[in-house]
Amino acid sequence: MAYSISTQNFVALSDLHPNLARPSIIGVVIGKTDVKGFPDRKNIGSERYTFSFTIRDSPAYFINVNSWGREEYVRSLSESFRVGDCVTIENPLVQTKELEKEEKFNPTTPSCYKLLLSETHSVVKICCRYEMDTKLLSLLHLPVKDPQDYYSLGDIVANGQSLDGRIINVLAAVKSVGEPKYFTTSDKRKGQRCEVKLYDETELSFAMICWDNESIQLAQSWMPRETVIFASELRINFDKFRNCMTATVISKTIFTTNPDTPEANILFNFIKEIAATGALDDITEDQLKESINLQTIVDIYTVEQLKVKALQNEGKPEPVYGIIYAYISTLNIDTDTSKIIRNRCSGCHYVVNEMSNTCTFCNDNSSDAKSVFTSFDLLVDLTDHTGTLRSCNLSDVVAEETLSCTVHEFLTLTEEQKTALKWHLLLERSKIYFKLVLSPSLRTRLRVNLLSCKLADPVEASQSLSEKGRK
Repeated sequence: MAYSISTQNFVALSDLHPNLARPSIIGVVIGKTDVKGFPDRKNIGSERYTFSFTIRDSPAYFINVNSWGREEYVRSLSESFRVGDCVTIENPLVQTKELEKEEKFNPTTPSCYKLLLSETHSVVKICCRYEMDTKLLSLLHLPVKDPQDYYSLGDIVANGQSLDGRIINVLAAVKSVGEPKYFTTSDKRKGQRCEVKLYDETELSFAMICWDNESIQLAQSWMPRETVIFASELRINFDKFRNCMTATVISKTIFTTNPDTPEANILFNFIKEIAATGALDDITEDQLKESINLQTIVDIYTVEQLKVKALQNEGKPEPVYGIIYAYISTLNIDTDTSKIIRNRCSGCHYVVNEMSNTCTFCNDNSSDAKSVFTSFDLLVDLTDHTGTLRSCNLSDVVAEETLSCTVHEFLTLTEEQKTALKWHLLLERSKIYFKLVLSPSLRTRLRVNLLSCKLADPVEASQSLSEKGRK
């Protein structure tokens, strides 16, 4: 669709009004929704289809555009462009928007109008990148809200359920982008879901859920641990299953990828520094404050099956959660305590510098010196009748629950008592909840974090393993 745009006279979005005759406008697409169908009240038994998008032509002005019509027309139009494209629109209908009705499901805009597209009279065309004004391209990196009007992830966690259901702005870095999951609802509607993990200076892991194809496609373009996003009008919810706060992308949400603002630049520097420390690779489940509801983990594996599952998941960032009935076959707790007990920062939970006993990361990024606390940091081997998982992480609270003692209580034990505790655990089958992620930097290529490790009920273990063997 290459054509010259220099000869066209475009109306600025700020100058639009309903009395304009055949206006033409140009702008970058900054938001877009999925196509949806609704029963046509004029033609019983048939459906009308619609989708909307938001375009911007200046730092101060952007407007919502709605398209209604036949399924073929609406889907074809929707598939012709994406967020980030520059488009021209010829002869849209300019309508005064009903504020409360319009902004309930659409992004809040500074314009008092909205645009309607007609299959018969309106034309939408995509501009080639080399034809675009660089001023338009720069708008893709400018948030639609005040760059200082946002919550940090730590603020969201600190406010907790008081924010449940609220719509807010968030500035954060992308930690990981999960694989899209597709499903069919009970009423035969197809759906999709993708989970993005965010982080910032205040919180090292926070879940954001995408439910629509447009936001999922956009999220797939983000580079984990490199991309910063400003998300306007995200909905915050309390997740009862995880027992924590999460964010949800809704039809009002607009993402600004890698925003060009002072606040975003500070966050860019932060993610470079934390990447250099390796802190994100070293954090365990407890340290990430991911309160996983163990009752939601039901898949049972043998060691052999888990290794096969890991190979199947190669290249996918999403973790594998499950249960394994196994023996702890290596547990070196009757060794030098400096190898199994570490000091961690109370702020970021990263292992602190042993020489200075201070967190170089937090002290570099905050004027307040953080306190430290002692924590178990064990590597254990897990063995069942099919094989062994080596160097699994058993740390912090989970380790204390497994050993039935705190770090301070453990330090008072004699060598004989430590050895007795070790053999008590080595000789018993345990029911172990785990999280597994592929980690090419490790010798085993697998990072297994234990979420719970308790002595197994013999009958339960036997039944579960026999059922697993029959499958």
